[in-house]
Amino acid sequence: MGFGDLRSPSGLQVLNNYLADKSYIEGYVPSQADVAVFEAVSGPPPADLCHALRWYNHIKSYEKEKASLPGVKKALGKYGPANVEDTTGSGAADSKDDDDDIDLFGSDDEEESEEAKRLREERLAQYESKKAKKPALVAKSSILLDVKPWDDETDMAKLEECVRSIQADGLVWGSSKLVPVGYGIKKLQIQCVVEDDKVGTDMLEEQITAFEDYVQSMDMAAFNKI
Repeated sequence: MGFGDLRSPSGLQVLNNYLADKSYIEGYVPSQADVAVFEAVSGPPPADLCHALRWYNHIKSYEKEKASLPGVKKALGKYGPANVEDTTGSGAADSKDDDDDIDLFGSDDEEESEEAKRLREERLAQYESKKAKKPALVAKSSILLDVKPWDDETDMAKLEECVRSIQADGLVWGSSKLVPVGYGIKKLQIQCVVEDDKVGTDMLEEQITAFEDYVQSMDMAAFNKI
């Protein structure tokens, strides 16, 4: 289990694939699991790893609050896909030499794991409870976004892939098209439907413009309540 070496291209690729259908390393909110993996990454992932870059920029915005995020930080090798070998050294605790070491915190590892498991279960229970209690009518809005590239050489297919990689509860991407703006440059015009109490335009702009290798700016072309 693990991501491998997160300072290497192969490790970042594993992270990107892992986050393709996830917003966070564990659960539905930022936690110490995200902090542990974030600290193991040496810097922003390259733009072509759009899922990893989107996650990195999002967790970076919690820089001042990371100590207060829920959960208990575990060894890096405890996170990630099960079919990847842990090369961080955190999974090599079974060597014979370890018997000679004084592990002052060895007895706490199991307690921390149980505590982390309990917190995850509580968060999941709270999430399911909130979903169950929500009224049948949810306030939604239909938004049309204009996403502008830097120039006519920007890979617009990759730009759209990056935009659609943004996932959040209450956000659904719709149709899109390329609209000429002049000098051979085209902008991406893309539709989305959001639940108003979950997804705001500020969040969308922050995450979309974070793909700065492709995106120059984002504007809201239309906003309609549903």
